Formats: sequence, C-alpha cells, structure tokens
Amino acid sequence: MDLALNLLSRTGGRLLGLLVALALTISTAHAADKDTIVVGMELAYPPFEMTDTAGKPTGVSVDLANELGKYLGKKIVIQNMAFDGLIPALKTGKIDLIISSMTANAERAKSIDFSDPYLSTGLCLLVQKDSPVKGIKDLDQPGRSVAVKKGTTGHAWAGKNLKKAKVLVLDKEAAAVLEVVQGKADAFIYDQMSTYQNWQKNQATTRAILEPFQKESWAVGIRKGNGDLKKKVNDFLADFRKRGGFEKLGDQYLKEQKEAFKKLGYPFYL
Repeated sequence: MDLALNLLSRTGGRLLGLLVALALTISTAHAADKDTIVVGMELAYPPFEMTDTAGKPTGVSVDLANELGKYLGKKIVIQNMAFDGLIPALKTGKIDLIISSMTANAERAKSIDFSDPYLSTGLCLLVQKDSPVKGIKDLDQPGRSVAVKKGTTGHAWAGKNLKKAKVLVLDKEAAAVLEVVQGKADAFIYDQMSTYQNWQKNQATTRAILEPFQKESWAVGIRKGNGDLKKKVNDFLADFRKRGGFEKLGDQYLKEQKEAFKKLGYPFYL
C-alpha cells in the first residue's frame, strides 16, 4: 500500500511538473507571438519583393514591413511563398499580414480585409515589338494568345473579358515575359512598373503599352475580424506618408521609373 502510494505520488509529481512546464512553454510562445508579426510575400517581384545576393529579403515591400514593425514595436518575420498561396495562408493564420504588391479588389475583399491604399497603379500590356496590337481592345480575337501570371488581377481580368483569345496561365512573371519575347504570346497583362522594366530589358523584341486599361491600388492584406491591427496599419501608413517615407522608397528603388513615367506623361504614385 505504502509502495503504491509512493509510486503514485512520484508519478503524479512528474505529471504535474510536465503540465507546468507545458503551460509555461505555451505561455512563452504566446508572448513571443504577440511581439512578432509574420508578413507574407512572394520574393520574386523586384524591386518590391526580392532577395539580395546573400538570399536576404529586400525591396520596397520588405522595407515597408520593417518600418511597420518599428512603428508598432514588433519584430517582423518575412515569410516567402507563392503569390496565389498568400490569401489562404492569411485566412488560416500562418501569416499575419500580406505586403506583396497586392491589388485590393472586391473579389479578394470577400475573404480578407485591406488597409488603406498605399500605391496606385494599373494593368497594361507588354506586346511583341512588331505586333499590330495597339491596346486591350485588339487582344480578344481568334488566334491571339495572351499571357498572365496565375493569381494576379491580370489573370482575373483575362478570365472575365477574353472570350476569343487563348489565355496562357503561368506561375512566374519571367515565364510570361518569355512567351512574348519568343513570339508565343501576343501580349502579357501586368502592372505598369513591371511592364516598363520588362520592356527595358527586352527592347529588341517587345514594346510597352503603358496606358492602364484598369486602374488599381495596392494595400496591406489583413485577416477579417482583426480591426485593431487594421487601424494600426492604417495609422502607420498615414504617418509614413506624412514623413515622406514613400517618396524615399521611390527614390531608392524606382527613381528611373519615376523619371521615365513623368516624361511619358503617365502618373506615378508611391
């Protein structure tokens, strides 16, 4: 009897110790979580989301995320993932925010919330240099092929509006550009700044139609029901703009584009 009670006492003591240790671990983890914000982005969209020569995240969105962390007094962790996986990751709590050059639109707003806009842009075209295409109205014809990047607003627009042309859905921006360069696609639907960059890199085979046929704005993606974080993000964006933060980022990463857009007569907002 005494031996059984002693054994039970020792076993119970160990069990109690394990439960206490587990509780402390969970408590510590929760405390750490409160001090950390996990930001999801696809590091394949220079100069906004990319990596440096050492593989470290860098770019406009990375700097913006880090400035948000400073403003909130939080540690920022960048989580690199495919663009079309960002919203599912946010909804399931794998990440806390999306800062990945994401267009805020009605379809996405059904499943996530957005901050106030922080950049205005629009969809335009990268076309073959000798193509007769002069604008978006020339694309929806039999025999035409149009490249889009999976999960983007260009992809969504093409799915709704191109009924006669063939739509090539590709995972990477570079692959879509290559389709145009090699003459396999008549055009690539993408945003203005990226289209300008891709044209500059491939002037011998492409040309850019930078006039936007659909105006858009980028915003920070936030999980629904997290109104407190949304307010804090909006407060930060207003403060960062007031301090000239966006102008500095534009001069650091996009000076050439800003000057070129001004000469071409297209608005450039950052």
